Amino acid sequence: MPLGRRLSRATAVARPLSPTASHADAHAVAAAPAPPPPASISPRRTLVALTGPVMLPVGHLALSHLRPSLRLLSFIIVVAIPAAVAAAYYFAIAADQYVAEFRFTLNTADPPRLDPLSLIAGTATQSPATQEAQILVQYITSRAIVDEIDRSLDLRTLFAPPTADWWARPPRSASIEELVRYWKRQVDPFYDSANGTVTVRVRAFAPQDALRLAQAIVAAGEKLANDLSLRARRDALGRAESDLTQAEARLKSVLGKIREFRDRAGMIDPAQTAQATGTLATRLRGELIKANAELATLRTYMHDSAPTVKVLRARIGALEAQERSLAREMTGAAPTRSDTLSHVLGSYEELESDQKFAEAAYQHALQGLDQARANADRQQVFIASFVPPSLPEDPLYPRRWRALGIVALVASAVWGIGGLAMRSISDHLA
Repeated sequence: MPLGRRLSRATAVARPLSPTASHADAHAVAAAPAPPPPASISPRRTLVALTGPVMLPVGHLALSHLRPSLRLLSFIIVVAIPAAVAAAYYFAIAADQYVAEFRFTLNTADPPRLDPLSLIAGTATQSPATQEAQILVQYITSRAIVDEIDRSLDLRTLFAPPTADWWARPPRSASIEELVRYWKRQVDPFYDSANGTVTVRVRAFAPQDALRLAQAIVAAGEKLANDLSLRARRDALGRAESDLTQAEARLKSVLGKIREFRDRAGMIDPAQTAQATGTLATRLRGELIKANAELATLRTYMHDSAPTVKVLRARIGALEAQERSLAREMTGAAPTRSDTLSHVLGSYEELESDQKFAEAAYQHALQGLDQARANADRQQVFIASFVPPSLPEDPLYPRRWRALGIVALVASAVWGIGGLAMRSISDHLA
């Protein structure tokens, strides 16, 4: 198309719609002096300059008409529809669930004695009641209690009555793993370490079912506590009997060694023999001293050839020989000799010391066995239920308004974040 025809068509398109405005503009154009023609005018720049101001407002108006409808549509899809579905489910479909709650604590017959130094150092051990309470809480959420209660109560039927909605109940053909997962959602045990109490909340679709389930949990917990206590008592009694058997065998062994030693040494009590030998040596020493004193007195006025002096010298020699014999019998010059009284007495004292330790260990083992038997006759750890389960009257679940508010809040948050993301993307592209 020629350039002149293009310019004339563009001018016609850009001409205002009002006749008055068109005549005024024509007179203004005629009255205005004609500008000097440019040296060279680009056809593309001229077309853009004439048509650009007309095209932009039209697009802007189209987008401004589309934006409110897109926002409303996205709000309906993201917020209104999920909130309406949640309201329809919670207020028209969801079945009521009743809660049976009970509380108990575990007590022990003999409370542990805590050392003040261990409390300061932070190394105090937990009492058996505290440990078994934590074990009991873990047992309530385990498969073992599900298997135990399922024998008496059909849990698949109890958790899936005809009045329950399909979303909140488990399938009748649920596997044991699925049943355990559903059990953990319906049964909530909590152990309070501050006061040592256990709180259990049980949910069911009927008040009677919630009460029956809570009573079954209490019975299973008492059975577990009794089994643990009985096992501990049996273990303590078995250890006490084993200690007594070992102490008795040790004492018999020591007594046998003492009997063999007496037969080999030819002495019943080497200590008494040594005491008697020491007394005899002391007496001989005294007589020898007395005889030497008499000899010294006689030699002052008698000759050595006198019969009295000779007899006294012979007696002194016999006393000295007996003293030397007793000394060799008691100690002995050679340390390798094993027949001396000192060596025999040392060996006997070692055996006698072993006998005393064996007798003390045997007495301690006897006392431990008596104590273990006394403890076995009474229950060490028992459940004290101070809040027994009772029949609920009003349903506590589902919390309809709370659930609906959460759904609406989450949907509104998603819608707002999505809107901000779309606006950020459009601003970035613009």
